[in-house]
Order: sequence, then C-alpha cells, then structure tokens
Amino acid sequence: MLEDETEYLLNFTRFNILYLLYEKPRHGYAIMSEFKRRFGKNISPGLVYPFLQELEEHGYVEQQSVFEGKKEKKIFKLTPQGRVLAEHLIERMANILSTALTPKLDVCYCCGAKILEGGVKKVIDGKEYTFCCEHCANSCKSIPKESKNQS
Repeated sequence: MLEDETEYLLNFTRFNILYLLYEKPRHGYAIMSEFKRRFGKNISPGLVYPFLQELEEHGYVEQQSVFEGKKEKKIFKLTPQGRVLAEHLIERMANILSTALTPKLDVCYCCGAKILEGGVKKVIDGKEYTFCCEHCANSCKSIPKESKNQS
C-alpha cells in the first residue's frame, strides 16, 4: 500500500477518481464528465492527469491507447494492485460513513432494519415507535410486556 494512502481517502476528488476507475476503465475526459454529473463540480485536467500519472507510477493504473475514429484516447484501467488499493479505501470510507451515520439512524421496531430517512411512525400504547415500512407497522399491534419494562 502507498504510505500516503490516507491522502487518497481524505482527498474527496482523488478518492472519487479512484472510485470511478474501480467501476470501469475510463479516459480522462470521461472521468471529468462523470465527476461533474455526480457531484455538480468541475475538476480540472491539471488535477486529473497528474493524479493518473502518480497512480501509474505506483503501479495502480495502466493505460491503453484506443482509437475512436482518427482520435487516439488513453484509457486508464486499475491494475490488480490498484483494485486492491481501491477496495481497501472503499472499505475504509464505508466504515467512516457508517460511524458518522449510525447516530442518525432510526431502527425499525419490528425487523431491526436501519432507517436513514422516512419510515413509518405509529403510536402504540401511548408511545411512538418507528418502523421501516407499512407492513412492519401494521404487523405490530401491541408491544410485548418485556419490551414495555425495558423502555
């Protein structure tokens, strides 16, 4: 792994360039276009191409020239080592997001599903409970006595 892999994780743009390549091989313009589509922000070729070159120097990316008509395009593809790096960073990002979101999640009283937004609220025995869907809310008619004592 790179000594500075944390920089890739903490730098939103770099992390997402790596993630876009994890999804599929792309040329530089496709990376910039997809970034703009997803995040509503432009990234400059002056950021994208040096980063791709850095990834290539570390053996994480390889490029291949393809011709579209008379135009040559360089397609960048993660190497097996690059896929390992990307998977590692994606897992770390997922853990960071999970830690950040967990306090904001409701839990369905019936099935235990985590609910980020929405859900169904239902008052049972004078207390409001959250459910993930109408099915769970309707299947819970009363709160078991042991649950009442725990509240």
